[in-house]
Amino acid sequence: MAETKTPIISFKNFSFQYRAQKQPTLHDINLDIYPGERVLIAGPSGSGKSTLAACINGLNPFSNPGECTGSLTVDGVDAPNSSIFELADHVGTVLQDPDGQFIGLTVAEDIAFALENSCTPQKEMHETTRRVAELVGIENHLDYAPHELSGGQKQRVSLAGVMVDEVKILLFDEPLANLDPATGKQAIELIDTIQQKTDTTVLIIEHRLEDVLWRSVDRIVLVNDGRILADLRPDELLSGALLAENGIREPLYVTAMRYAGVAITPEKHPAHIDSVVLDDADTAKLQAWFKAEPLPAPKPAPQPLMEVKGLSFGYNKGQRTLTNVSFTIGRGEMVSIVGRNGAGKSTLSKLICGFETPDSGEIFFDGKNLKEENIRRRARHIGYVMQNPNQMISKTMIFDEVALGLQGSDLSEADIRAKVEDTLKICGLYPFRNWPISALSFGQKKRVTIASVLVQDPELIILDEPTAGQDFRHYTDIMEFLRGLNAKGVTVVMITHDMHLMLEYTPRALAFCDGRLIADRSAAAILCDPKLIEQAALKETSLYTLANRCGIAPAEDFVERFIAADREVRAHGC
Repeated sequence: MAETKTPIISFKNFSFQYRAQKQPTLHDINLDIYPGERVLIAGPSGSGKSTLAACINGLNPFSNPGECTGSLTVDGVDAPNSSIFELADHVGTVLQDPDGQFIGLTVAEDIAFALENSCTPQKEMHETTRRVAELVGIENHLDYAPHELSGGQKQRVSLAGVMVDEVKILLFDEPLANLDPATGKQAIELIDTIQQKTDTTVLIIEHRLEDVLWRSVDRIVLVNDGRILADLRPDELLSGALLAENGIREPLYVTAMRYAGVAITPEKHPAHIDSVVLDDADTAKLQAWFKAEPLPAPKPAPQPLMEVKGLSFGYNKGQRTLTNVSFTIGRGEMVSIVGRNGAGKSTLSKLICGFETPDSGEIFFDGKNLKEENIRRRARHIGYVMQNPNQMISKTMIFDEVALGLQGSDLSEADIRAKVEDTLKICGLYPFRNWPISALSFGQKKRVTIASVLVQDPELIILDEPTAGQDFRHYTDIMEFLRGLNAKGVTVVMITHDMHLMLEYTPRALAFCDGRLIADRSAAAILCDPKLIEQAALKETSLYTLANRCGIAPAEDFVERFIAADREVRAHGC
């Protein structure tokens, strides 16, 4: 049993305070992790989970100066008093953004980087590089450059690069953040396979609980306010209320069971949809709840706002990025665009905004062909919000950033000020109007970029991954804000990998595969269609599996009823 072993990582009364802060970020941490364990460290943004990880791999205090008290040993090494280079022989870290971890010009060079630094003989270096590449499934891409790889492939290269040192501990920092659902599922499967083959100790820092639990973990360590609140088996943690109390979303099927009055206990093994125990009484409760919950009333078809007809485009001759795409967006709709990385989703938004010119096809907005409209004129009607707010922001102060789009317009300075202030109020940013943008959180910066678009009164806003990297609380804040804008008449289109967002907030979804529109249906219908899920690199919702296990049909209706009930509960707290 693990309890009889010596811990490979051991925190004893450990605290850490960054030099620039007045209070410790970590308080009195006591935690033992044993060889071969797979541990999920979960917590909301700002909880201290990333600081905890940075203490394990040596980034704290070496790259991020600060003071430690108590003790921390990592594979027998006194971590706070060792060099980051020494700890790198024991801990391999795979970062959230694999692009930030690339060093070599090819995959092989990148994997071999640590071996070259160690002056490993060339023959041994080639053999080790090939062996590790095969272990992570990237052996056929050794001559590829980084830009030729998908997000999932880049992550595999990063993993191989830290495994050449035969480290005993693998640390994954939000491994799912930049991956499409199917690739994220493959990433969790890969971590599981590597751990089983090598018996490596695995730590995963992630707030997307249900996705990580696609494969089992031994324990979940819940962190908030710099303290460990729970260190429990998944079945135990999911049976209580700690996750919800600390802004971590439980799996959707668990929430559905609670709504139906099914008692969640460790004995029911709720950590995975396939393992959860449902007796006849539980099934009857879920069936009764399904029948009692009314389906949302269908809404009348909206008037067309934007029509895309036969759109085709390629960055290179003979290679299509989009092929014969046609659809209509209705006025006041909230629509998601989904599909694997490289399916053409972002290219579509560039064509709509005028950043690229289609090879063929037309785009009509409010009945007018956009062919003759330049980027600036389109921006009066169509707003585009990038995934990373830092790539959009060009001013130091919040007010100036939001006002930037109105400069050069026919409005007077007084009118501009009034319009900016009104927009800041709508976006919940008015109290911060005179703040520097650098003082804002990521989510607040996101609102600034939305405000800078909204101030121009667009009828349509396109958002690229609006909730990427956000915990459940910040995700909810952003999405409820967007729902409020939509209720005021703004049409919202979102490019997303987030299946929860797709289900909860967008009644309709467009699914893309290899540059073609393969589905234009309700979000629930798409996520209950195994063929579409595979084509578009999505991940079926656990609600679909739960419905099938309980003999509830059609499963799509069960999903729709759950979304309506969940919205009601969150709106009224009952």
